[in-house]
Amino acid sequence: MTGAGDGVLAVDSGGSGLRVVVSGTERGLLAQRESREPVLTGARGIDPGHLMAQLVPMVRALTAETGVTALSTAVVGAAGLATLGDALRAELPAAVEREFGIRRVALVADAVTAYVGALGPRPGAVVAAGTGLIAVGTDLTCWRRADGWGHLLGDCGSGAWIGRAGLEAALRAYDGRPGGSAGLLARAENVFGPVRGLPGSLYPRQDRPAVLASFAPEVAACADGDPVAASILRAAARHMAESAAAVCPATGEPLVAVTGGLFKMGDPLLVPLQEELSRRLPHAPLVPAAGDPLAGSVRIARDLAAGALTLPSDEAMLCVMTGTKD
Repeated sequence: MTGAGDGVLAVDSGGSGLRVVVSGTERGLLAQRESREPVLTGARGIDPGHLMAQLVPMVRALTAETGVTALSTAVVGAAGLATLGDALRAELPAAVEREFGIRRVALVADAVTAYVGALGPRPGAVVAAGTGLIAVGTDLTCWRRADGWGHLLGDCGSGAWIGRAGLEAALRAYDGRPGGSAGLLARAENVFGPVRGLPGSLYPRQDRPAVLASFAPEVAACADGDPVAASILRAAARHMAESAAAVCPATGEPLVAVTGGLFKMGDPLLVPLQEELSRRLPHAPLVPAAGDPLAGSVRIARDLAAGALTLPSDEAMLCVMTGTKD
């Protein structure tokens, strides 16, 4: 692919690594690179130096592959931007300008790129659920978010939440307490070994949310015929719908979408979720997500380059910045 001319850079940085696209402003997605190494976080939050160390070689390769001769705009969607993004906001625009000549940089929370990937620039609400969970909504004048507080304080209905509830039901069955599930106990021991050793192997781990979430598919697989497992998924669906209702515009014609790996569990979760959303948000129909967070980054980059961005600005959620020469 050659002769693409001007283009934009779109980045999706999350817990599983870094995805990067160089795209022509009007020619669609041209080329993509991916790293499985998540960007480091430390005392200063998300590490801009580590992000740039991965980004520079990928962008060099992509511009050579696509024939894009100049990048006018960059959009960096990053997990944790709202609470861990101070160093990115302070250093990344100048670094991107220095390395690529890009003077217009948008730093965007991954929940917003998930929103735009799913619904585009229109009013509504999106629930993004994987290991964690967050709901984001907008009426195109401001952003609203609900949950996303992590597995100890929130992320209600998430993979970690479902997995923890499933393991609790397994331990209740092991103890002989009410609310237990023999089916979940058998699955827990198949996955983790004897459950009496589970606290000692789980509590010290730094990746506890991911370990808990790894049990969520077992809960879904057990739901057909196991009332305890089914009730866990119904409760998860209720939590999701509550978060969506907290952020969805109350008037107009908003849409609702869900996105993220958790929904690969299929009908055991989706059917009760559709019921809960219909009950709580009758004015906001559920629609399929059009794309993922990387697609959202590309859409924001193209709109920003064309001067057509209609999404509301927010220092923590979507902030357009320029390099040192402005």
